[in-house]
Parts: sequence; C-alpha cells; structure tokens
Amino acid sequence: MAERVLTERALNRALLARQLLLERVGLPIPRALERIGGIQNQYAPSGYVGLWTRLEGFERDALTRALERRTVVQGTLMRATIHLVSARDYWPLALGVRRARREWAVRVQKADPVELTRRARAGDFAGAAMLWTDVVRVPPSGTWERRRADKYALADEWLGRPDATEESGLDHLLRRYLGGFGPAPLADAASWAGVPPAFLKPSVGRLRLRRFRDEAGGELLDLPRTPLPDPDTPAPVRFLPHWDACLLVHARRTGVLTEEHRVRMFHTKNPFSVGAVLVDGRVAGAWSVRERRIVVEPYERLPRRHVEEERQRLEAFHA
Repeated sequence: MAERVLTERALNRALLARQLLLERVGLPIPRALERIGGIQNQYAPSGYVGLWTRLEGFERDALTRALERRTVVQGTLMRATIHLVSARDYWPLALGVRRARREWAVRVQKADPVELTRRARAGDFAGAAMLWTDVVRVPPSGTWERRRADKYALADEWLGRPDATEESGLDHLLRRYLGGFGPAPLADAASWAGVPPAFLKPSVGRLRLRRFRDEAGGELLDLPRTPLPDPDTPAPVRFLPHWDACLLVHARRTGVLTEEHRVRMFHTKNPFSVGAVLVDGRVAGAWSVRERRIVVEPYERLPRRHVEEERQRLEAFHA
C-alpha cells in the first residue's frame, strides 16, 4: 500500500495539535511539558509564557511552585541549551544527549574530562564544566521572580541518580520529538535533539512507528495514535515565547515560520529575538515587552480584534 502523503498544511495542523496550540487544555504542568517535548528556556519567562499560551487557566505561581517542588526542572539538554522539562523526563533526555554533548565539548572546546568532572563536583559550573556534567538550574534562579541563571546544582543531587540508559534515552528523545512535533524526518528529530542522526537510527528499529511521505516524497516517521487533524481545522491566534521550538529550523516543514519572516525574527542585530504572533498557524508578527506593555509588530495584515484580545490577555499575565 502506498504511504499517505501529508501536505505542508497537514503537517502544520499536526504540529499545532501536538503543541497544544489549537486549543488551551487543562493538563498538569509536568504532563503538558511531556506532551510538547519541553520548552527551550534559557530566557526564564519563556517557560511561563509557553505554558500560558497552551494551558487553560495557567497562573505564573504554578510553575514557580512546580520548580520548587521538583516536579519540573530546568537543565542543559537538547542542543546544549536550557530546557524546562518534567522531572520524569529529565534523566532519559539527559542520558540520550550526553555522549553527543560530551564529544562536542572535547572536540570543539578541547575540554579535559577529568578536570571538568572535578570542577563540577566541587560546585564550579562555569564554561565547559556545565556541558560535561549533568547540571540543573534551581529556584529561585530561573524563575519569573528571579530570572538570572545564577544558581545550579548537580542533577543527581537535585533529582536522584539516573534511572535510564543511553539507549533508552535515545528512544525517549525520538518519542518525545515525534509526539510533540511529528510526523517528521529522522534528520529533523536529530536536529532538535542536538545529536547526529546516526545516534537515533537504532531507535527507529526498536520503536513501533508509522510512516508517511511529504509532498517531495521524503519519508516522515510518526508514533501510532498521535493527532493528525484535518488540514482545514481552524487555528486560533496564539502568542509564542522567545525561541519557542516551533520556530526553529527542525520544524521548517510545517510552514509555521516562513523564510521571509525568519530573517526578521532571528538576526545578529537582535540576538535576544522576539516573541511570535501566530495567525492561522503561521507567524504573522512579533511581540515584545516595552515599558510593561505588550507591543505587537505586524509582519503582515493581522486580524485586529483577535490579536488585540490575545495581546490584552498576555499583558494581564505579565502584570
């Protein structure tokens, strides 16, 4: 039987559904983070805004409490950047990316593994020591109230010792990517994880997967029983936080961010970047905070009433 072909719009709606962007849902924070593959969170408010735009009735204090109770955690994970994930997901993800991260540290930064391990165990997490060792950012650091990344702990002391292996971690990385962003080529999953595609190939053989084709004939992998909405499903206006993973290159196939708008959102003169305004599942503008106001910069014509309603909600959330 010929494999089903998925259009760009079908992939767009699948991404929105899996990222909880078609409708806000009532999920516990850890479960929501597991559904969407975590939130890239080197800028601490991104985790709060990312959950606000996805969860019904989300309040800022709820995430701070979850960090304090250690049901969620911030650590250097995919692509060697800080991510907000559930405590249950931390070790599988960390073990899955560990070898690639360490090989990069040795190759690029000429790191001395013995010295870096000694420094990290002594509490010195500067530079490559954080790349070499499993380290988490602990509250009050990295919260809405104290955004600086200035307090860290060894992951095995904060969360307990690992309960995963590299093999199970790589399988978990592929499951989380496909569950949150699929259907997708294996190369996109590897790009999101920050590991070579060869690391994930054995996982394809171990996992039960379904297969599709994109419009160019490329293979798309997916998990069974994951959402594939009708391509004509309406998509509401949503405000995404800085560096939301939906905007990054591994998700290009979904058409969320056109190349024309990508160069406006990510460029060297604006390394901090901006938040994104989604209209019908695509970036149509940017938002930022200026003097305690949410300011929208249109990239194209916007549905004024719907954008303004969401802008006011986000401004109230920031207040």
